[in-house]
Amino acid sequence: MKFDQRTTKEMIQAIAGTVIENANELTELDRAIGDADHGLNLDRGFKAVLAKIDDIAALPINDALNEVGKTLILTVGGASGPLYGKLFATIGQHLTNPEQLTKERVVTACEEAVKVLKALGRSDVGHKTMLDVLVPSLNQLRAGNGRGSLPDVRERARTAAQETVPMIARRGRASFLGERSQGHMDPGARSCQLIVTAVCSFLETRL
Repeated sequence: MKFDQRTTKEMIQAIAGTVIENANELTELDRAIGDADHGLNLDRGFKAVLAKIDDIAALPINDALNEVGKTLILTVGGASGPLYGKLFATIGQHLTNPEQLTKERVVTACEEAVKVLKALGRSDVGHKTMLDVLVPSLNQLRAGNGRGSLPDVRERARTAAQETVPMIARRGRASFLGERSQGHMDPGARSCQLIVTAVCSFLETRL
């Protein structure tokens, strides 16, 4: 797929708009097992991204994603800023031949981002974090075949977020609750699901 300035702008707007629209839900999820600021923080960060969307979209897609990441790091508080900032920035930094992206290049870039997030958060799949959505979604993308796999990736992200409900948190603020963190969806998993869903839905209309 080729990303021109318009496509880059519209995809980032789709991601930001989805997160902002669901900010209250994310805050309520975080109220149950965290600091009640997850949605507020991401809302602030993605509004900062939208405030300079024209400048970001003028860049090649790899540099644009890197700039989104840097903006989130600078404007999002708590743990979400470094984690989501590094997610976008690392994907951007590892996208090769951005003029013509392929599924394989995207998968490789996302694999590098997963490594960074695991190290940064000292976490892994099963710890009740955003990785519990990101990794299964990436696995589904890797196993799929082109545009037709996007609904499957979106559905896998949804079920993966649901699967965090019975988990006991092993990392982050929620880990202090121990078994009391069970019964609640992880807010980071939900926000990751929203982003994966926004990207898949956008690409389905373009591929």
